[in-house]
Amino acid sequence: MANHSKSPSQQMDFEKKQHKEEMKQQVISFVMMILFTIVAFSMVLLEINSYFLIPTLILLAVVQVLFQLYYFMHMKNKGHDMVAMMMYGGISVAVLTIITFTTIIWW
Repeated sequence: MANHSKSPSQQMDFEKKQHKEEMKQQVISFVMMILFTIVAFSMVLLEINSYFLIPTLILLAVVQVLFQLYYFMHMKNKGHDMVAMMMYGGISVAVLTIITFTTIIWW
C-alpha cells in the first residue's frame, strides 16, 4: 500500500507558499482600499457635483466593505459558509428595507 502523505518539509513548503500568496492578496487589497479612500477624499475636496459624488462614495464604500469581508475577515476560506450566508442575508434585508422606505418616502 502506497503512502500518499507529504513529508514535513513538503508540507512546510506548501504552507509557506500558501501564506505568502495570502499575504500578497491582503497587501494588494489594503493598497486598493487606501486608493479608494484617497479617491473619495479628493472628490470631496474638489467639490464635485453631489449628484455624482454621493452615489460614487456609496459605491466605493460598498467595495471597501466587500474587500474587508473577503480578505481581512477571511470570508473566502472554507468553513465560513454559514457566517457568510447570515451576513449576506442581513445585508440583503438591509438593502431591501432601505429601498422600500426610500420608495415609500419619495413615491
